[in-house]
Amino acid sequence: MTRALRQAVAAGLCYTCWFSCAPSQLMSQSVSIDPVRPSAPILWRPYLAPDVPPVRLANSPRLQDLIRAGTLYLTVQDAIALVLENNIDIEVARYNPMMSAWNLERAQAGGALPGVPNAASSAGSVASGQGVAGSEQAAGVTSAAGTSANRTSNATVSQVGPVAQTLDPAFQESNIFSHSTVPQANATLSQTDVLVSTTHVYNATLTEGFLSGGSGQVAYNEHYLSENAPTDLLNPTVAPNISVQFAQNLLQGFGGAVNARNITAHKIALRQSDLNFKAQVINSVVQALNLYYNLAADYEDVKAKQSALELAQSLYTDNQKQVQIGSLAPLDITTAESQVASSQRDLVVSQTTLEQQEVQLKNLLSRNGSADPALRNVRIVPLDRIVMPEKDDLPPIPTMLQEAMTNRADLAAEKLNDQVGQVNALGTKNGVLPTLEPFFGISAAGLAGTRRTAIFNGRPVTADAYFAGGIGNGLGQVFRNNFPSDTVGFFFKTPILNRQAQADYGIDQLSLRQTQLSIQRDINQLQVDLMNAVVALQQARARYDASVRNRILEKRLLDSEQKKFALGASTPYNVTQIQRDLAAAQSSEIGALVTWSNARISIDQILGTTLETNHISLGEAQTGKVSRVSTPPQN
Repeated sequence: MTRALRQAVAAGLCYTCWFSCAPSQLMSQSVSIDPVRPSAPILWRPYLAPDVPPVRLANSPRLQDLIRAGTLYLTVQDAIALVLENNIDIEVARYNPMMSAWNLERAQAGGALPGVPNAASSAGSVASGQGVAGSEQAAGVTSAAGTSANRTSNATVSQVGPVAQTLDPAFQESNIFSHSTVPQANATLSQTDVLVSTTHVYNATLTEGFLSGGSGQVAYNEHYLSENAPTDLLNPTVAPNISVQFAQNLLQGFGGAVNARNITAHKIALRQSDLNFKAQVINSVVQALNLYYNLAADYEDVKAKQSALELAQSLYTDNQKQVQIGSLAPLDITTAESQVASSQRDLVVSQTTLEQQEVQLKNLLSRNGSADPALRNVRIVPLDRIVMPEKDDLPPIPTMLQEAMTNRADLAAEKLNDQVGQVNALGTKNGVLPTLEPFFGISAAGLAGTRRTAIFNGRPVTADAYFAGGIGNGLGQVFRNNFPSDTVGFFFKTPILNRQAQADYGIDQLSLRQTQLSIQRDINQLQVDLMNAVVALQQARARYDASVRNRILEKRLLDSEQKKFALGASTPYNVTQIQRDLAAAQSSEIGALVTWSNARISIDQILGTTLETNHISLGEAQTGKVSRVSTPPQN
């Protein structure tokens, strides 16, 4: 994956204009980019919203530069450059690699989002043995006030297969301050009818998951208690506690391949976005080439129709003169007049078709299409014409098929999609296993406070001097591990029939088989499309050659028939009929040339060589700026 956007930032480009700046280091065949956050100190950089390139609705300056006196003069390369810079479909596709990069970034963060502590559940809580409530808790009884443990509520994510651990470290802290007044139904322990207490609870945890399927947590907990119970030997008290816990999946959810499958799948998707962008560029360029050459052919067709109209009008004028001198009957002029009307109709149809092609091409070359004031009344004049070489020199079908298999971006994307399916299948296969999660934890506690004397059974009692002090003494007990606790256990769960997991795996595998068959079907269709395109190219060439010969013969017949008519050896009807045949031959020749051009463009598209044939840089397509300078014709 390239560092294109990061390189742009290093070069001093702003985030919102990196598309239009197009430095040379961005001109590469790989168009993937990495997400880059705003420049800020590392402490708060993760909490700033990333900048995203804004939508560009203005056309590139090239479009305006090519307009001269209300006419847009275009070469093929200029048309391609305008498509790469201004086409909306390509502009939309430019965002897909960035979206794929952010999806990968999200996958690398891991599974479900960390939970948020429920602060209310920790209000008034105390450590075991701390104060009246803590003493009751240690003795296994609960007072009317009750206490509740510190719980967390976590987001639940459902997906097929094990949920990956949260890989980004997460720090959580909750500080709770409470004051409570609780009546005592049994004042034996508290020796007061109303227990008034003030508590401060500090909770801090640092958790992290691992691709192995394990997770670890380091937690610090501190309880401060001050209450009015005469029986408290330490009052106020502080009870710190530090714990370390680790758990590891051994069956379901075990292993880096299973837990990293989303990361692997999004890395593949990032490569797919490159291929999909390339396919979109090819489709837009092919569309532009077809429209450009069709427009060029429409101009030729308009010229042919104008020539046919001029011939018909010339014949009509000559017939009028001959009717006036009496060498032709008035009825003979009707045939010539009908040919004029027919030629005028054909010319209008041809001009309308040309205007429609202009509208479509404008929409392809501009972000605003014909609504752009700069293009609304502009005529497009193609400077290049369709040139048919003497022969096509196509390689053998097997060679072209192999080339298409190597170059086709859509086929490569389909194969990557198959890889994504196989990666995701690791999760459904692992999900069939039971859940076995051993865990262990160690913790160290401390207790300190102000010593007081209480009377029990008529005798004064005071706390051990070891507990006298503040938070420093309590933490000293923790770090000296004076009061350690160890926990070891395991969690096991298995569904009796396990039909859901088996069904998920079976469905996933069947879907994967369908994907593999679809790839083979598309490969087979590629062979059919290639052979059909080659046949279409050959037929178009043969049709064009025949149309050229037919047009030449029709022109000769018209010249001969006009001479005969001038000598009185022919009729206006015969001349009109041959004029119609000549016009049809000219239209057939132009149509055959367009068909050959479309077939030639189609073969390049099927082979996946459209970009190479037309000297297009995918890096320039990604940045939306073509380095080649267009030189409009001078008036």
